[in-house]
Amino acid sequence: MSVRVLALVGSLRAGSHNLQLAHLAARLSPEGTEISVYEGLGDLPFYNEDIDREGLLPDAAARLRRAAAEADTLVLFTPEYNGTMPAVLKNAIDWLSRPFGAGALTGKPVAVIGTAYGQYGGVWAHDEARKAVRIAGATPLEDITLSIPGSVERFADIHPGDDPEVVERLTDVITRLAEATAPQAA
Repeated sequence: MSVRVLALVGSLRAGSHNLQLAHLAARLSPEGTEISVYEGLGDLPFYNEDIDREGLLPDAAARLRRAAAEADTLVLFTPEYNGTMPAVLKNAIDWLSRPFGAGALTGKPVAVIGTAYGQYGGVWAHDEARKAVRIAGATPLEDITLSIPGSVERFADIHPGDDPEVVERLTDVITRLAEATAPQAA
């Protein structure tokens, strides 16, 4: 059986290094692992319980919930904005956390990785994302990490896929994520 991974990217920028990493991860995924990079987080309205009801649920929220429900695991690619995760990623987690106790994240293993401009590669944002998905009912994979610092300089003239260290580390992360999830996907 194949392991289905849903990748959510916390940056909406077309040239986002985290988006580049997500697409690279999809290309590097081991046999039997399928990574889908989700498009459309920018279409989600901010979470509002008043519209999270039958007949009012926005299509963008329903589509995200379906994609997450169909996945065996998720991997979040996030930069760090002002010491935490971007609002677009937190909003996605909020939509996926409902209904409370039975949301699309409930019981799913989730890895959080990415790159950021700062010297620590977004570790604060990654920690905040792990905390949020844990509270939302997911199981953050604490030992599967990748924080690539200095993204603006490091990837100024090259794609992350042209950096051998990034390719090696990302391949390891995706392989470990698939191995950790395979028993649940079977």
